Amino acid sequence: MMNFSLLWLISSFSMVGCGLWSFISYHKHLLNSLLSLEFMMLGIFWLLVLQISGVGMEMYFTLFFLTLAACEGALGLSLLVLIVRSHGSDYFSVINVLEC
Repeated sequence: MMNFSLLWLISSFSMVGCGLWSFISYHKHLLNSLLSLEFMMLGIFWLLVLQISGVGMEMYFTLFFLTLAACEGALGLSLLVLIVRSHGSDYFSVINVLEC
């Protein structure tokens, strides 16, 4: 029978892998890219929780990491709203880098 800690470790690595795969393969919309980045951050957070709880350290670092991930998500959503309002959609093909 598989140990539960190994199962959690495999699931967190699969979360990071699936997030990376979706970030690479589905890059048509900005929202899909932001969601896959957030999914990777949750997988990394779960890995961090497993490692720090296994060592027996304090959990303040994980709360700090979760706060930074939430701030990153809020910043990404605000940029998404700004791009949709200025360009009309969140397609990467609509966004022109040379346009001011």
